[in-house]
Amino acid sequence: MRADLTVVVPAYNEERRLGPTLDAIRAHLNANPGRWGRWELIVVDDGSTDGTADAVRAAAAREPRILLVEADERGNRGKGHALRRGVASRGARVLVTDADLATPIEELDRLDKELSQDEEGLAAAIGSRAHPESSIDVHQRRVREWLGRLGNRLIRAVAVPGIRDTQCGFKLFDGAKARAAFADARLDGWGTDVEILQFFRRAGWQVAEVPVRWAHQAGSKVRPVDYFKVLGELVRLKARRVRRVDLAVAALFLLASVLLYKGLWADLDHRYLADSGQDQNQWEWFFAVTADNVTHLRNPFFTTAQNHPDGVNLMANTVMLGLSVPFVPVTLAFGPTTTWALVLTCGLAATAVAWYWLLAKRLVRSRWAAATGAALCAFAPPMISHATAHPNFAVLFMIPVILDRALRLCEGGGGGGGEGHSAGRGAGDGKRVVRDGVLLGLFATYQIFLGEEPLLLAAMGMLLFAGFYALAHREAARAAWRPLLKGLGVAAAVCVPLVAFPLYWQFFGPQSYHSVLHGDNAGNSPLAFLEFSGRALLGDEARADPLAMNRTEQNAFFGWPLAGLAFALALALWRRPLVKALTFTGLAAALLSLGPRFRVPYTEVILPGPWRALAHQPLFESVIESRVAMICAPVLGILVALGVDGVRTSPDRLARTLGLTAVGLALLPIVPTPMPVRERPDVPAFITEGTWRRYVAEGESVVPVPLPDAGNAEALHWQSATKPDFAVPGGYFNGPWGPDRIGIYGASPRHTSNLLRDIRYGAAIPAIGPEWRAQARADLAFWRAGVVVLAPQDNAEALRDAVSRLLGQPGERAGGAWVWDVGDAR
Repeated sequence: MRADLTVVVPAYNEERRLGPTLDAIRAHLNANPGRWGRWELIVVDDGSTDGTADAVRAAAAREPRILLVEADERGNRGKGHALRRGVASRGARVLVTDADLATPIEELDRLDKELSQDEEGLAAAIGSRAHPESSIDVHQRRVREWLGRLGNRLIRAVAVPGIRDTQCGFKLFDGAKARAAFADARLDGWGTDVEILQFFRRAGWQVAEVPVRWAHQAGSKVRPVDYFKVLGELVRLKARRVRRVDLAVAALFLLASVLLYKGLWADLDHRYLADSGQDQNQWEWFFAVTADNVTHLRNPFFTTAQNHPDGVNLMANTVMLGLSVPFVPVTLAFGPTTTWALVLTCGLAATAVAWYWLLAKRLVRSRWAAATGAALCAFAPPMISHATAHPNFAVLFMIPVILDRALRLCEGGGGGGGEGHSAGRGAGDGKRVVRDGVLLGLFATYQIFLGEEPLLLAAMGMLLFAGFYALAHREAARAAWRPLLKGLGVAAAVCVPLVAFPLYWQFFGPQSYHSVLHGDNAGNSPLAFLEFSGRALLGDEARADPLAMNRTEQNAFFGWPLAGLAFALALALWRRPLVKALTFTGLAAALLSLGPRFRVPYTEVILPGPWRALAHQPLFESVIESRVAMICAPVLGILVALGVDGVRTSPDRLARTLGLTAVGLALLPIVPTPMPVRERPDVPAFITEGTWRRYVAEGESVVPVPLPDAGNAEALHWQSATKPDFAVPGGYFNGPWGPDRIGIYGASPRHTSNLLRDIRYGAAIPAIGPEWRAQARADLAFWRAGVVVLAPQDNAEALRDAVSRLLGQPGERAGGAWVWDVGDAR
């Protein structure tokens, strides 16, 4: 027969206290029979070794509504196991309380009143010792109480933010919801309280914290260490809740990344990504110099190892400290090439997993739909283009995390569910907004140290989406804007102090610059959106290369089949505000990526583009505008995930088959192929054997011929393959040029460096007289040269002849290179 109220008491070796507890509960419920109606009191014996069961039987003899659930054959299993057995009851409401009645049974009246008067469908009212209006009649010892509070704070922060007291054992639930939650529970120990509250949050069921009286009871079985055991249980629970399909998807993403870079991994010592230009040399140098700075406790934002003696502002370059610093042990143990390969391979897979997590959590029911969308987000043609050379644009696992936290702010911090009620609820929501704002600030801070330009582009995409979604769903926008703005303010308050000095160094420190020159053809052609990239399965380099600045900047190239699929999905799902906002966001990003002006395909008509309004604004002036099209990758990924999710649930088998086939045909042409590799030149033995040390005094540099620049940075490999113990002039980096400090790639040119570069690429040697020799001496003095080194390369004979004439000496052969001792050139 159905009961109006079920009281569940888990008991383990409670012979002494259980009798008075049951009498008190029975007396309270019988005192007001009209309020409590039909009730039952279930005591679950959790494998007691004393007379606990006999005490219950004695009470049941006096009151038949007291029921005993006897221990199972496995003995003591824990509070969670006992509650699962007891809550499987008949009560319309279920009260769980500890056997010691640390919270008196009279406090049930408060919980029942809260549950009865709520107008928003409250699902549970829980006693809270931490509520400002609660009273503690008997305190624990101070150290014990302090440890308990610390443990509870950790639990709140990790598992159930917003709940002040998760572990108070006095909770009143809606019976049906309690049975659903406890049936899903898996923890046997003290962590079950948190597990149940997490279930309520995921289900969107409201929970109120109610102030109660509480008194510490002598002989309590709850110890401060148990709070930390709860954390351990929750970690194990989290691991068990990972689905096999999630692990399979993550493994597939990692396998896809490994296959992409299999040529590089086959021989890390001699393979070089063919499409990376000089970027692999640059990034390996970034990893190497960061490790050197960290191990020697030097400023991680600056170095003179390159561009000697002026140095390089590392914060103003894509040094990616968020990974280069944590990977210092790997760089020191295995070399920067291993770090480079790991960052690309694992970073690309991690980005896909992060998008998969976000899509599965928020947008689609099918895990495979989420996997399909995430694969497009992370492995789309523009992402693969950057994955050949720019890990800061390919390793974007923090962007979905930041997006999720922003969405939580739009929900008021409640994460789709929410806890707290009445006076406590507003405060709780406010605290959750603050907490989410703090986390958003920390996430943004970390992303700044991974890549600022990707964060800027992500912010642009989110701002576009927010504006379009507000127009499509005004009611949601009205509900979201206050907590969102408050959370963003908190995020800024957290982030700005943390990045203030690094950004000051970046924009105003040594070797800072104001903008970067990219030329007049940095925008996308409209045709680039319909073409396949050179590295796609059906791509053609001859068709793709003319439509991009270079192969590392193929920032569109989604292909006409995917464009057609996106159009069809937008039409099919147009009623959803989400789809409207995504569609307009993608179109706006594509239009912005065309640049300040663009040519209409197959005509000579030049039209202005909307980017002209941003082209000369702070921050945007350094952005390569074609990269804005990268915003389209997650837009398309989400649309495809929604489409696959809808098709998979269609009852029409033919529709499912045709729909999934259409998705497959649209994605197949842009499947990325393995990254091509080439053999990289060997580092001269003059460098690897340390012979250079005999020529270079402290403060002097090694001058490669020609000097390293954006077109030939092999000398940076000399440093990263050994140790950056010697400095080189020139280099491949972003630095200032001219009195306006305009950003350029490499060092400010000098006459001698220009001459050597031109000869390297086939120019004739000019007549070298006293003026050229004087200029060479002046340039060598500026570079504080100790030795000039010519390694084997194209046009090496012409270069040797030119250097010999400039320096007035023939040079000598040493360690597989020609060298000139110029230590006294100054």
